[in-house]
Amino acid sequence: MDDLGASATSLKEQIDKAYSQLKIDELNTKLISLKEDSSKEDFWNDNRNAQDVMKEISNLESRINPWVKIRQEIDEVNELVKLNDNALSSEIKEQLSKTEKAYLRLKDDLKFSGPYDDHNAILSLYAGAGGTDAQDWTQMLLRMYTRWCEKHNYNLSLVEESPGDEAGIKSVTVDIEGPYAYGKLRGEHGVHRLVRLSPYNSDNLRQTSFAKVEVMPKIDKQDDLIIDEKDLKIDVYRSGGHGGQSVNTTDSAVRITHIPSGVSVAIQNERSQLQNKETALTILKSKLTQIKLEQHKDKLSEIKGENQSAEWGNQIRNYVLHPYKQVKDLRTKVERSDPDVVLDGDIDQFINSYLDSSIS
Repeated sequence: MDDLGASATSLKEQIDKAYSQLKIDELNTKLISLKEDSSKEDFWNDNRNAQDVMKEISNLESRINPWVKIRQEIDEVNELVKLNDNALSSEIKEQLSKTEKAYLRLKDDLKFSGPYDDHNAILSLYAGAGGTDAQDWTQMLLRMYTRWCEKHNYNLSLVEESPGDEAGIKSVTVDIEGPYAYGKLRGEHGVHRLVRLSPYNSDNLRQTSFAKVEVMPKIDKQDDLIIDEKDLKIDVYRSGGHGGQSVNTTDSAVRITHIPSGVSVAIQNERSQLQNKETALTILKSKLTQIKLEQHKDKLSEIKGENQSAEWGNQIRNYVLHPYKQVKDLRTKVERSDPDVVLDGDIDQFINSYLDSSIS
């Protein structure tokens, strides 16, 4: 029984530590408050808000309940150990093994203990140094993330796109919805470098191209980030029709600038000025939140706009298609020799390695 008791005590300590790290008690307090709100008579008067609350309740329950259950199970095991009855040793061993396996499955949640890891994600891609090749590279990256979303049953929707001059795209922003979308994709934030034989020059020379990937937690709730309206400059201008045509132009495009930081967002994809303003404000909040996290600032007034350029020396990952085949993450040192598979959306090894390194 001594070995079983030591194992049970050790597992309880690990579970309690994880329980505290994930702030399960705080989440449960929030859950109780939301359930109280949902029971009020006028709750469904605001249908959109009510649906958001019910979705959040479901999300919180899915995060809390497994940890509450496993904590109860390990407490029961330790109570049996205290009885010091050898006749119970086989039962204790079986229950301990079951609880340990459950803990190992839940342990991945520790990777997503950040304040916004459970949020959906806003993903923006920008062509960097490399001309037309860089714009084509940006489109290749968009395809890679689109395929990753498809493999994981995440929903990806286009928010804004600026097509390239000859091929590819200059910039694109997409909305990604799925469990822990930001938590899983936050490690993709940075500059990505491609080396290949260029299809865009007559000599078919080797070309190095860069693209910048921004991953931001989607901030679409009022209390997630509060911005003083006096700090915002809102410009309305004429947007072109679909495909950049001059027909069907309207004064519906919106640019919102956060004056203290200089961060701005422009949206013209939606049909109305109001829709563009709402989308731009959501993305602006998401950008500011991401920058706050990166710069470790508590106040919006303290942050500065990003100035990292998509060029040599700033990359987080290299994708080499010639003269050899390799994808290498420069932070985790993970290497793959099948870039075609990676570019088809198989990036989980890079994602998981980054997450593992962030909690080790």
